[in-house]
Amino acid sequence: MILVVGGHGLIGSAVVSALRQEGATVIPASRHAPEGVTMDARSDESVTKALNEIRCLHGRVDGLVVTAAQSARTLHQSRNSDPDQVARAVEDKAMSFLRLANAILPPMVEAGYGRVVGVSGQNAFQTGNITGSVRDAARVVTAKNLADAVAGSGVKVNAVSPGIVVDEPSGDIRLGRGGQRTPADVANLVTFPDVTAERSGLRRVLGCRAPSPRCDWALTPALSRRRPYWWRAIR
Repeated sequence: MILVVGGHGLIGSAVVSALRQEGATVIPASRHAPEGVTMDARSDESVTKALNEIRCLHGRVDGLVVTAAQSARTLHQSRNSDPDQVARAVEDKAMSFLRLANAILPPMVEAGYGRVVGVSGQNAFQTGNITGSVRDAARVVTAKNLADAVAGSGVKVNAVSPGIVVDEPSGDIRLGRGGQRTPADVANLVTFPDVTAERSGLRRVLGCRAPSPRCDWALTPALSRRRPYWWRAIR
């Protein structure tokens, strides 16, 4: 079973759809969930309650995708360097991811299998938006540290960093800025990192250019039909 936190948002709903198309059992979670479970990833109590509910119904969680976070375009640009806004943004994006991972990883490590991925953003690699850069970089660094902590256990942790996500991407790309992506592009990157990265030139964002001892690719038993590669560990 795969839990998608933020599973009713623009990216999360596309991830849920892509994984279900591959035959996976997927539970979307959000603060106001029309389907799945209600969860506020900013609250330890809410996370614990939702995970207990999920485990009662499904026994265990094999995969976790975290897309939940406020859109960077909704952040107040006039408060770009305001420490209070930066701190809240880090709590919203990075600490929520860490809170979920801390709750999910121990049973995965004990079982010897699991996949965790956090959706970050290319602000982590750009300047011009302190709030966006710090919060995205914090999620990436958190994922890297978690991946190293569980290395060799059979559990893989990763982060992906798309550009601006819109339904209809523009072909115009500003100098020094990333291009736009559709929700389906990001969902495919999460579900099929080998194929999508090769076609879109995103291997550098993922951390390597081709499979190597540092790029550990693994098949998941949860996805059956085409048995895609599913999430490469950051190592």
